[in-house]
Amino acid sequence: MIIKAVKFRKNGFYSQPFAFGGEEGPAKFDPNVRYRGSLQNYLIDTGDEVILVDTGLPAGTPEEVPDETSLAYTGRDICSYMEAFAALGYKPEQVTKILLTHKHSDHSGELRSFPNAKIYVNADELSAAELQGIPNLVPVTFTDGAYYNFPESQTIAEGIHYIKAKGHTNGNSIIIVELDGLFYMFHGDITYVDEALYADKLSVVYDDLAAARVTQDRVREFIRNHPTVYCGTHTPQGYENLEAKRVMDLDHPVETIPAEVDFSAAKASGKYVCSICGYVYDPAEHDGVAFEDLPDDWKCPRCKQTKDKFNKA
Repeated sequence: MIIKAVKFRKNGFYSQPFAFGGEEGPAKFDPNVRYRGSLQNYLIDTGDEVILVDTGLPAGTPEEVPDETSLAYTGRDICSYMEAFAALGYKPEQVTKILLTHKHSDHSGELRSFPNAKIYVNADELSAAELQGIPNLVPVTFTDGAYYNFPESQTIAEGIHYIKAKGHTNGNSIIIVELDGLFYMFHGDITYVDEALYADKLSVVYDDLAAARVTQDRVREFIRNHPTVYCGTHTPQGYENLEAKRVMDLDHPVETIPAEVDFSAAKASGKYVCSICGYVYDPAEHDGVAFEDLPDDWKCPRCKQTKDKFNKA
């Protein structure tokens, strides 16, 4: 079995209030502390099957133009998700299964590009707008019972387990792959950066805060009891951990490398993009109403996050 990262954005950042402020509130944390950000998903080649964990942003999603007030920034394009996938040496028709951690479009954006793949999704996520009209969805109802300390799981293939992990979204899931004595945990957005798991902090993005706390407690308990390689979507620590086969030690955090931030990179287009789900607000599609003129209580029509989660595009 081979596991690879599908890397498509780099040089992003996640501020400490964003990454840590879910329970105590963003004001408790320093907005000048920014952790490294990126975007990548993962590919599992079992020898018999090619299985994807999530499928990146949709082609054509504009880059964001962050400023000093931005809470989060997904980074600059390396290439599109499909170009990154092809660079690993695979063709879309080879993919047999896609395991979706959750609905947000930086995880689900190219589901339609894999014609032969069965798409496994937590049954609680099926009503999501991002998944409407997509063929080959396989609802997972977690009929295989507990997987260690996680109460609900489904075995997808030998050594590959799909685990219910509600909180970030109501249909959030984790994938754990057992390989050569290690447990590779592909967790979607349980945390945006590894520093948050070491510090035991929740991000400000969740559908159910209480459930997010329960899930993170279970993740930390699992990591304490099993040699776990923690593979995230939004930080280069995800693929660094994978490539080094680095087992997470909660009592000995890996040294933080500060994010390199450039606020002068590009000219804004007038559009805004949600840093959580990738929704693009285009004034031309909203009777010419500028994003700045939307009411303060306006929320993303897709993921219901507030205006401060948007960046200029």
